[in-house]
Amino acid sequence: MSDTDSHRHPQEPVPRLPREEVRRRLLTAAGRVFAERGYADSKLEDIAHAAGFTKGAVYSNFGSKRELFGALLSERAEAELTSVMTGIDEAPNVSALIDQAARLVAQRIVQDTVRGRLGLEFATHATRDEETKAAITPMRRAQRAAAADAVRAATERVGIRPPIDPELAGVILHCLTNGLSMEHLVDPEGIDASTAERALGAVLGWLTGEASS
Repeated sequence: MSDTDSHRHPQEPVPRLPREEVRRRLLTAAGRVFAERGYADSKLEDIAHAAGFTKGAVYSNFGSKRELFGALLSERAEAELTSVMTGIDEAPNVSALIDQAARLVAQRIVQDTVRGRLGLEFATHATRDEETKAAITPMRRAQRAAAADAVRAATERVGIRPPIDPELAGVILHCLTNGLSMEHLVDPEGIDASTAERALGAVLGWLTGEASS
């Protein structure tokens, strides 16, 4: 194309992506890079490049590698909770609710081992680094609160009163899920989907007063 033609047909500006789309792409790329290299060995430049952006895009959306990592874990935890709540929404009774919730959480534990591995790595790093601890503490508190809200919503919908308050029930379920995830990582045959499902079903049965099969 000649200079004259370029003046006659000016190049259209490239539209900027919406902020949420940029965040989505960065989180997707971060999930791949963190899973391949671990938290310590992952670089923001590589994550940005994998997402098709410069490192500045990471800083403008997350501020630091620590914040990006925390956002990734939070997103996966929220997706898990949404999946479970959607899955139990049609449960006709308490027994069906327990069975479905236990099955869905167990499936996530064995299928999304990346989240379990990254969560364990981040928690371990937090024991040695105060800034990481400060980042992970509110995230974990929010997850426990979300679990409590889920217990409250589910039990109210089927008309039962748990033997303990929903906040404590949320702590128990949060810690049980994390513990099963960690055990599955180190012993996938001993803590398989069936074992995780039975453990979750037993605790959910106690929380609702319903015998677990």
